[in-house]
Amino acid sequence: MLLHTLDLPGIPKVASGKVREIFDLGDCLLLVATDRISAFDCILPNPIPQKGAVLSSLSAFWFQRFDFVENHLISTDPAGFSPVLARFAEELDGRSMIVKKARPLPVECVVRGYLAGSGWKEYQASQTICGLPLPTGLRQAQQLPETLFTPATKAESGHDENIPFDECRCLLGDSVAEEARRLSIRLYEEGRAYAAQHGIIVADTKFEFGLIDGRLILIDECLTPDSSRFWPAEQHQLGVSPPSFDKQFVRDYLETLAWDKTPPAPALPDEVIRKTSEKYQEARRKLTGQDLC
Repeated sequence: MLLHTLDLPGIPKVASGKVREIFDLGDCLLLVATDRISAFDCILPNPIPQKGAVLSSLSAFWFQRFDFVENHLISTDPAGFSPVLARFAEELDGRSMIVKKARPLPVECVVRGYLAGSGWKEYQASQTICGLPLPTGLRQAQQLPETLFTPATKAESGHDENIPFDECRCLLGDSVAEEARRLSIRLYEEGRAYAAQHGIIVADTKFEFGLIDGRLILIDECLTPDSSRFWPAEQHQLGVSPPSFDKQFVRDYLETLAWDKTPPAPALPDEVIRKTSEKYQEARRKLTGQDLC
């Protein structure tokens, strides 16, 4: 079933993000990934079939794979975890997680391994990414000499803002900032290595962390087509922006319209919806070796 919005009578909803609905279960949370898609910080009116299931199942796949960092996942079977949720099984099946409650860090942990997107634009103008100097002569879509950690503040509305690591230290404290950077780079590099064996280049990604009793844990989602830039390895070439498995396909379509990138967002054609759904599902299939049920 397609899911654009969700309310669960009798269960308090504490937040509704661009993609996820968050419900309070008392000592834990229920995260439900809808089929909503956003672009240019606007939620589009059309849901993308299977998108929520891809995001949830792929995040769970990575959470279970990365055993060197604690994460917030408790269960991917809400109905089995709590009898109260059993009556919502149809809405929750395949797209939900029961997770630990954590205090989210006020910083997004962005990691870049290739020259792409806004990083490529900045490099062309100043030979830097987020103010970090890079060698001359790099080309679009080229792997960076080293993995870069480029944190950003979380904006309530509009775009997140890149911040220098010194400011990240001020916001988080030295030890938390250093640990977040270390874990982010390791998660990215191990995820990138695994994905490369399955025909996908992870050009960049972002992670979110939270604190539980002073412990840093991985929260939200992990290495999905929403949080990452995935390229098909066989189509990668220097000097051009590669095709992708993420929402770039939607962004490219929207760029052809006379839309000022403010709400309300325009509707998507059926063909764009279909191809976007196929791209999300193909990324999941390549990485996990399985089709969605």
